[in-house]
Amino acid sequence: MESRSMEHYRAILKRYWGYDDFRPLQSDIIQSITEGRDTLGLMPTGGGKSMTFQVPTMAQDGLCLVVTPLIALMRDQVENLQALGIKAAMICTGMRRTEILTTLDNCTFGNYKFLYVSPERLSTELFLSRLPHLNVTLITVDEAHCISQWGYDFRPSYLKIAEVRSVLPDVPLLALTATATASVVVDIQKQLHFKEPNVFSVSFERENLAYVVRHVDDKLPYLVHILSRVAGSAIVYVRSRSKTKEVADYLKEHTISADHFHAGLSRETKEAKQTAWKENRTRVIVSTNAFGMGIDKPDVRLVIHLELPDSVEAYFQEAGRAGRDGEKAYAVLIYSKNDRATLKRRISDAFPPKDRVVHTYNCLGNFYEIAVGSGFGVVYPFDLTKFCSAYHLSLNSTYHALKLLEQADYIELTDELDNPSRLMIVVRKEDLYLLRHDNPTWDTILQVTLRSYTGLFSDFVHISEEAIAQRAGTTRDEVYNAFSQLAKERVVEYIPARKTPFVAFVQSREDERYVHLTAQVYEERLSQFERRINAMIAYAEEDNVCRSQQLLAYFDQRHEKPCGQCDVCLRKKATSLSDDDFEAYKQELKRLLNRSPLTLQEIMTQSRFQEEKLHRVVRYLQDDGTIAVNEMLQVYWKK
Repeated sequence: MESRSMEHYRAILKRYWGYDDFRPLQSDIIQSITEGRDTLGLMPTGGGKSMTFQVPTMAQDGLCLVVTPLIALMRDQVENLQALGIKAAMICTGMRRTEILTTLDNCTFGNYKFLYVSPERLSTELFLSRLPHLNVTLITVDEAHCISQWGYDFRPSYLKIAEVRSVLPDVPLLALTATATASVVVDIQKQLHFKEPNVFSVSFERENLAYVVRHVDDKLPYLVHILSRVAGSAIVYVRSRSKTKEVADYLKEHTISADHFHAGLSRETKEAKQTAWKENRTRVIVSTNAFGMGIDKPDVRLVIHLELPDSVEAYFQEAGRAGRDGEKAYAVLIYSKNDRATLKRRISDAFPPKDRVVHTYNCLGNFYEIAVGSGFGVVYPFDLTKFCSAYHLSLNSTYHALKLLEQADYIELTDELDNPSRLMIVVRKEDLYLLRHDNPTWDTILQVTLRSYTGLFSDFVHISEEAIAQRAGTTRDEVYNAFSQLAKERVVEYIPARKTPFVAFVQSREDERYVHLTAQVYEERLSQFERRINAMIAYAEEDNVCRSQQLLAYFDQRHEKPCGQCDVCLRKKATSLSDDDFEAYKQELKRLLNRSPLTLQEIMTQSRFQEEKLHRVVRYLQDDGTIAVNEMLQVYWKK
């Protein structure tokens, strides 16, 4: 990439995105990659990662190849670039061969600036054969932690990026991630074949974000209590789709403006809910972890977790969506005594017995009637419920078995994709106008479509049958029938909307006797998963170390000074005790109360405590849920 002055990059930033200057680290990363250096950028959630590759790409000729596993985010970025008048395209699982060929032709000959590609599509024969003809000047790898087997979201398909580097050896590579430990940082650079170590990072500390853990048995009333105490926009994270609606309904019953969100909703519904929340017409969005990626809302005052994520990395990333405007915000984790057991159960759920995994693989081959030795590279729409019903399999166990088969590089399983309808006109413009049908409504539909969408003669364009029907004064079914018939007549290529996951065999089907889960895929990943679960539990249960310091230490960043605003720091301030005094009182209380419950007076007579300090420590531990008082006014140790 050609290096230019930073003023030139600022002018592009202002022209397309309206910002006057770069955020911290952005300009350093841009300077590094334009000098031709492989670069790893560790940027927190909301830190403006996309600017680090979009701005320099717009400053010169050539195409930026962007590798990302998040197809919904990929689509959003492509549409956002197109809305700015920038040519951008994407290739991902679920696209037909004709779509992929058209996209590659457009990127080769059409002066496109960005091509987003899912990692699974990178190593296909079709893509690699066309890659040398693309004028690629920068390779960007988003969510780069996915390439490390020590990372929390390892994806084998990321290892195929090395093949792209061998085809384009002189093209610099930019790797981006929001969360990575020190060992993962080293591994990312090794796996991506960096010519030399080159890392840019900022401290993960968020000075405006107060981390809070509350130990509560009845969570929903406490959720209402928090939302009534802290004003402003909020996100509440839960684990299941059904719970999103259950919690949102509970909040509405308590006069709190709320809505629910999950990946199973239609694209139109998701966009409507997101827009209402972004415009503050909805205050609280209750969601699974499907919500938040790529959503730029800086004034979120609260992120609340009703249930624990599987890792500190996931928690840190989700909590980090609060307070991006730099104003005071809160990340609250509501924890109950049952959560530890629930989280521990996820370990056995995520790693079903190996023989069950192999059986699932065999059932999958039979489900699609794939003979041993065939099926390589073929993509199938996948309905997990239908598959499990056909073979009397457990939904939860089967899903995790399929994810293990993906880790072992036998299959590829996408998350549920909300693919809108796509249309491309394949006859010449002048020939289209000569066409006439017995059904005049069809002519009206075509005319409305041509007026509503641009680029239909050169590329597949996302369309809405509902919008076309409304403008043409007809029904959605009539629009669908018109395009389906025109496709049969080879006037258009029409791909109706489909909301489904996809599964693909990334190698020919094996006889089940030879399906093998290596220690790297199973035992080592199981051990890593256990460590992450235990780290998440430790964060929730540790009540004597500053929350911010705990999180920074997990990411191998040291910070000597406590944050002064988390629940641990605030309670310690309230006790007016030194850390050493507090710990001494706590341990002595634990020793005494583990023998039997005691009144405060009995505690005083059996110890050398100062009464005022004892009362402060007892209040702190009672608020924290460590101790409680029974009906006889005796203090007892709960944990």
